[in-house]
Amino acid sequence: MSKPVVTVLGTGLMGAPMAQNLLNAGYPVRVWNRSADKALPLAGKGAEICASPAEAASKADFVITMVSDGKAVADLLFQQGVGDAMRPGTVFIDMSSIKPAEARDHAERLAETGIACLDAPVSGGTKGAEAATLAIMAGGEQEAFNRAKPVLEAMGRPVRVGPAGAGQLAKLANQAIVASTIGVVAEAMLLAEQGGANPAALRDALRGGFADSIILQQHGERMTTGNFVPGGRSAIQLKDMDNILEEAARLGLELPLSGQMQQRYRRLVEELDGADTDHSGIYLELKDRNRLS
Repeated sequence: MSKPVVTVLGTGLMGAPMAQNLLNAGYPVRVWNRSADKALPLAGKGAEICASPAEAASKADFVITMVSDGKAVADLLFQQGVGDAMRPGTVFIDMSSIKPAEARDHAERLAETGIACLDAPVSGGTKGAEAATLAIMAGGEQEAFNRAKPVLEAMGRPVRVGPAGAGQLAKLANQAIVASTIGVVAEAMLLAEQGGANPAALRDALRGGFADSIILQQHGERMTTGNFVPGGRSAIQLKDMDNILEEAARLGLELPLSGQMQQRYRRLVEELDGADTDHSGIYLELKDRNRLS
């Protein structure tokens, strides 16, 4: 029995390796990207390149979006014709990071036309996308998740966390943890470096202890080697921090650590020209704050 057709809209840093892993798993894949040159390499891997997002979505059983924000998702769905092009019974899977309220709105509007919807943002960065080890947090109906699970498993480890919007809420929780952890890892690396300790040896010494983490090992190395080529852009991290604080305000919550990291990422992005650095680039903001840059 042939596998269902999967469309991927958005083949940038994350979308391209995700599409590649779907191809590796044997799925027929159709792709579209706003900048067509970013999609072209996938043609040589067996993907069908489409001229428009509506064309890409028209013959798919599953349509995946991996774009910058909720406005971009809504534009694809309701302005560029993807919502109308999808056939009843198609499962729409938004793997972008958007606001929970936006995800709920998209699900409600698509349900009226017989389209099931999952909000399924990811964590793991470009390394996780390339290795098909992404953490995938899905919100939506159980039946839609059950249908989509084999497709999602080609890209990582999917878990349904609740109804529509819950996936995006889980991603905000993830990004709150990521931002605060990156911030304190930056402080630890700077403290060690300025005090004369070997940062690489420190990371090795902490390996397996309570302070160990993927962020310590991967981003701690980035910080001390000066490798800020983006896996996750600081501008996107700032967008996520804005969304975290907006959702917290809606719930009547105060999140002081998230508020501090929002201010620091805003400074990095808007004052220090760090929008396109990896989000571990908060280390640069810390060095500037200490007049060490």
